[in-house]
Amino acid sequence: MEASISALLSAVSNAKGALRLKFRRASGTAGLRSAIESVAPVIFDKVARRAVQKFWRWKRGLTLGVRGIVVDSDGRILLVRQTYAHGWMLPGGGVEFGESLDQSLIRELDEEAGIAIDGAPELMGIYDNRSAFPGDHVAMYVIRHWHRIRTTAPNMEIAETAFFRPDELPETINPGSRRRIEEMLGLREREGVW
Repeated sequence: MEASISALLSAVSNAKGALRLKFRRASGTAGLRSAIESVAPVIFDKVARRAVQKFWRWKRGLTLGVRGIVVDSDGRILLVRQTYAHGWMLPGGGVEFGESLDQSLIRELDEEAGIAIDGAPELMGIYDNRSAFPGDHVAMYVIRHWHRIRTTAPNMEIAETAFFRPDELPETINPGSRRRIEEMLGLREREGVW
């Protein structure tokens, strides 16, 4: 437990150092606002995310999430850009207590993209996501039959959603998401690690 607290304090100290450096470089109100906006995600990632992860590690040893590769009729793939993480990624999130994997996938696709699944999603694999959080696993699904139940607007969690052709994925796509798409397309062998 002491090592966990020490790691959390170290993360807070590093985030405070990054914030001080940005503020020193900022000039005027616009510069200060820009510095705060650019550092806010770093602070969240370095402090809040690690604090939540420490809590979940203490509360339960394993965590489980779901992600979906939603493919439209033109072969394009849905990606989301979250407000608290860098780059584009496949939609999904954590499985809540009392939820099945399918229920979680249905909820996440609705919340993040306004999409409802028609029929059963195809389970592509379950991946070890230890680089994000030791003990975390992600169930990866492919969804080819779906319909949009509403248009989503940017909110506290999702900055934007968009469909991309597999050969035109954004440069800022999350590497794990890119690997899962390549696996689905048969461009690489399946790996067990996210």
